[in-house]
Amino acid sequence: MGKRIIVQARGHGSLTYRVRDQAYRYELSYPKSTGKGIVLKIVNSPGHTAPLCKIKIGKEIFFNAAVINLAEGQEIEIGENASISPGNILPLGRIPLGTDVCSIEIIPYNGPKLIRTSGASARVAKELKEGIVVSLPSGEEKVFSRNARATIGVIAGAGRTEKPIIRAGKMYKMMRARNKLWPRTSAVKMNVIDHPFGSGRGKRIKSKIAKRNAPPGAKVGTLWPKRTGRRKK
Repeated sequence: MGKRIIVQARGHGSLTYRVRDQAYRYELSYPKSTGKGIVLKIVNSPGHTAPLCKIKIGKEIFFNAAVINLAEGQEIEIGENASISPGNILPLGRIPLGTDVCSIEIIPYNGPKLIRTSGASARVAKELKEGIVVSLPSGEEKVFSRNARATIGVIAGAGRTEKPIIRAGKMYKMMRARNKLWPRTSAVKMNVIDHPFGSGRGKRIKSKIAKRNAPPGAKVGTLWPKRTGRRKK
């Protein structure tokens, strides 16, 4: 009798495929108030690729992705009248063209959602009637509201992917901290009872077209292909 394949086991939910709550104990957000704040501490979060900064403004404390040249004890400004300095938080409508920004809000006052990876940054490209055009790291240009807030600067921690992992144990812990499934086993290398592509006496990819109403465990292979069969020359 076969067992549930990995897709089914993960979808069912268990301690094996569940991230630790401590990994995401820091939630990035922007404050409701404006004015001057102070960076209390630079913290490390297992669930984020970049270092985070703990900021206090008035009685409110929030976490944001740390940018390059940001230090503990540094004073930052938040609001429309803030200066263009690394770490300050302003609406996109108040940021000059050509400025590097990060931690951008998709919806105004909904908190930072885009450009939060280490070493990442976007650039304010141009201004339209519809809003502010920002050039994203992918090369795509996206229009945001003038009231959507962003942080000035480039996210710290650049070069993270350049350092070799060296040990498999380190890679395992990195993946485990973020609930990533690792190591991944190729389906054709499994036994026939563990996956629809299993066995086959060698790595020969089996042709399989999953039905549209197939359950998650059986929905493997070519999903809703435009055409099937060998292409004629």
